[in-house]
Amino acid sequence: MSEAIQILQKYWKHNDFRVPQEEIINAVLSGHDTFALLPTGGGKSICFQVPAMINKGMALVISPLVALMKDQVANLQKLDIKAIALTGGISTEEMIDLLDNCQFGNYKFLYLSPERLQSDWILDRIKNLPINLIAIDEAHCVSQWGHDFRPAYLKISELKTHFPKIPFIALTASATPRVQEDIIALLGLEKPHIFQKSFARENIAYMVFDVEDKLFRMSQILEKNPEPSIIYVRNRKSCVDTQLQLQQLGFTATYYHGGLTSKEKDKNMKMWINEEVQVIVATNAFGMGIDKPNVRTVIHSQLPENLENYYQESGRAGRNGEKAFAIILTSPADIFQAKDQSVHTLPDKKFVLEMYIKLCNYFQIAYGEGIDEKFSFNLNAFCVRYGFPTLKTYNALQFLDRQGVLTMSQEFSEKITMQFTISSKEIMRYMSLNPSEEEVILTILRTYPGIYEMAIPFNLSLIAKKSNHSENEVSQILQRLSEKSIIAYTAKNNDAVLVFNEIREDEKTINRIAKYLEHQNQLKSAQLASVLNYVGDQTHCKRQLILSYFGEEKSSRCGICSFCLSQKQTKKEVRSLTQQILEQLKTGDLTSREIEKNTQIEKDDVIFVLQTLLENDVVRLQSNNTYTLTK
Repeated sequence: MSEAIQILQKYWKHNDFRVPQEEIINAVLSGHDTFALLPTGGGKSICFQVPAMINKGMALVISPLVALMKDQVANLQKLDIKAIALTGGISTEEMIDLLDNCQFGNYKFLYLSPERLQSDWILDRIKNLPINLIAIDEAHCVSQWGHDFRPAYLKISELKTHFPKIPFIALTASATPRVQEDIIALLGLEKPHIFQKSFARENIAYMVFDVEDKLFRMSQILEKNPEPSIIYVRNRKSCVDTQLQLQQLGFTATYYHGGLTSKEKDKNMKMWINEEVQVIVATNAFGMGIDKPNVRTVIHSQLPENLENYYQESGRAGRNGEKAFAIILTSPADIFQAKDQSVHTLPDKKFVLEMYIKLCNYFQIAYGEGIDEKFSFNLNAFCVRYGFPTLKTYNALQFLDRQGVLTMSQEFSEKITMQFTISSKEIMRYMSLNPSEEEVILTILRTYPGIYEMAIPFNLSLIAKKSNHSENEVSQILQRLSEKSIIAYTAKNNDAVLVFNEIREDEKTINRIAKYLEHQNQLKSAQLASVLNYVGDQTHCKRQLILSYFGEEKSSRCGICSFCLSQKQTKKEVRSLTQQILEQLKTGDLTSREIEKNTQIEKDDVIFVLQTLLENDVVRLQSNNTYTLTK
């Protein structure tokens, strides 16, 4: 038995590698630079974690995603594997301690963002570590043609001069041929061994349906396929609204977005993982590290941002190899809104500069200061204060994040401050009259002795733990004290954490990165065009369209997507169905659902015939979503 298999069994409890994991690991162990393009669910992390465990020393893992780094480090630590992540907001003194641990503490993994490599003193410390492998995760970020370009990735190739004999492994789940070429060239990979698994997911049926009532169609799909399902939406409001609507229709559902607390995320996730609910409605904040094998259906009720993200999100279906469905529900309004948003929500240089200056003022960062400062942040509150459009501001913050000016991680937090507004004598009297609240109040007084004089930041979980109460019970007591004017109590919710990676230099900062902004906006427009082409194409197999986008041209029709199924109708069947629907429309204007009910024709067939009639101008769709004959 190979050492790699032994490591896999010991730590990850798997008996065999997936194809082509073992070949990739062998290439790395042989000292070769390696490029691995493994679609979502392909097990990329194993490809660098196993060889790092076999060789003496430690692996340097470069990743742009703070949440992913924290997740992988936590998972390694659960396996009793020593790992550290240098994320944003860590003080210099703490980083020195962590790097000391790496040097002398027999650690196996050091995770850090590419921006960290731009600090000379950090690079000097890393050069002295016993590095046995350098892994570059999300390697598409090095290419300006990638969907998440980060200029800091361009500096990674400089590590070659410091570690000339150490193998590099670049990993990504989604890269077009042009991006693949960039990864190899810009990371300086030398004669790399290239491993590319096909993007084809033979068991997934890709469906695109143009519908009038998305909720009705979702309910039909979920009734027909009662196994675990994911519904992706584009914003938090849609997330909550859709979950409530599904519950009202009798489905068991929960939701997941970046504005939830860690406890709420874990609770909702476990409910779905353990199949206490059928559906999880989520934004793209959901999915990292999710490998639930029996997901039957992934539905996008709004257009995805790009095909790279869509491929990864839809790929969470059918990982057990059984037939699964990846469905996009569209309407004419979606396409109009998507085009409108792409024009009005992409920030230009002037907007980014104004927003950045206001952001620094918001946190009272002086010119020439601010590096490594960390702040809790509420996007909506910030936008309301300065009159900024929310989505455009979010896109501008994302741009600054990708350029390394700041790091934005979506982490919910609640900032509470409180102060007693009555005398200590009156508080004692209140406790004697309300003994059930005494222990909590006494705990607060012992923990915060200055709470009479000023409003003090308040740690809810700490007080709950010290007083042997739940956080909910403490919150209710605080609410009652506030209502009775015994305390001044404020609670402010924050939905993100911002870490400033550079000193504030206003125009100098933005001018330096502005050259990337126009290119990013052009790329986003091109990516939207690819999405619109995918959903609007009526002449090609949906799987073929996806594979073609990622450079796989030689593929046959899948036979199971919405296009292929529509082609299976015989001319005779189509003529018969068409005649039945026209007879219905002669009696009056009808919705597609009314036609389906009246004729007992399958909904997919009704949609197919109506689309054909629309294209041939035999019928038209009216503003009230009814179809009418044109003659």
